[in-house]
This record gives sequence, C-alpha cells and structure tokens, in this order.
Amino acid sequence: MRDRVYRALSDRLGANEIFKSGRSIPPGADFAEILRRQAAECEVMCVLIGPGWLDARGEDGVRLLDRAHDWVRLEIATALRAGNRVVPVLLGDATMLPDASALPAEIAGLARLQFLRVPETHLPDGLEHLSDAVTALLSDTDPPVEPGHGTAPAAGPEPSMTMTAHVSGGGSAYQAARDQTIRLA
Repeated sequence: MRDRVYRALSDRLGANEIFKSGRSIPPGADFAEILRRQAAECEVMCVLIGPGWLDARGEDGVRLLDRAHDWVRLEIATALRAGNRVVPVLLGDATMLPDASALPAEIAGLARLQFLRVPETHLPDGLEHLSDAVTALLSDTDPPVEPGHGTAPAAGPEPSMTMTAHVSGGGSAYQAARDQTIRLA
C-alpha cells in the first residue's frame, strides 16, 4: 500500500517534487546527511503506519524502533524536534495509532497527533482524501471536512504556489515498508 500512497502523492504534487530515498538519493551520496536534513527541514511529514509497523523486528529479535540508530525513529524524532507538522497515516482498516507508552520516548509525541487513515476497503477514496489533506496542509488551509463531520471549507480560488513533497524511506524492507512523506520548507 505504501507504493500506492507514493503514487497518489506523486500524481497530485508532481513526480519531480517527490523525494524517495531509494530513487532520489544518488549513488555515493551521504544518505545519512540527506535524510537528517530532509527531516529537519520538512514542513509536513506523513508517517505511514501499517499493521506491523510498531512490532517490526530485526534478525536478532530486537524491535527496530527500539534501536537508537533506526532511521525511521531518527527521522520522526528530527521532524518533531524541529517543530514540523507530523501526521500519522494509518494504513488499512484495523491499524491503530500506537500508544505513547509503546513508543521510544523521543517519538512518543506521535501518539498524541491527529491521524489520517487510508483504508484498504475504500483505497481509492482514502488515497484521494490523503492527497487532499496533504495538499491542504501544504497550502496552509484547513483540510477538507467529510460530509457529516463539520462544515466544509468555503469555496474559492486556490492560491497559486509551488509545492514540494518528499517521501523518504530506506534501503531495508523494514524502512521501505514505513515510508514517510515530508515537504521541504
């Protein structure tokens, strides 16, 4: 599903505006520096959380998020420390937002953040809703309100602006399964 999220955001924001570490970091580049800089400078980071995200473990049985050098943990912590907007995106119908007590202290704040859900049962609608919400956040407007959940935003011309979104992940299957979307300021 993470690839579908990536494609939906690429389609909405422009493929040249999307950064995905496996595709965008050139060979020989200092990926650690690039990932830290991206996370520190982002305006919005969407943390994609699937059913196995919280409990993913390495070959040694240690939970990956508990490793101080885990790239997903480091990127989220960096964005939170920088004061960037971090949006948990729950993938699937049953994925729950992790409790703060289940997260490392430096990213426990993730558990208090309002999330978006991309359900598998209504995937096209969920992807559209996510794309709309990210676009609204990047435009500094309120995200669209679903019918029956408040008032809809007033219709009017969209402000003209250039938007940049970045999706970063990593080289391992674990990190690739937990991609994040960030926007450079």
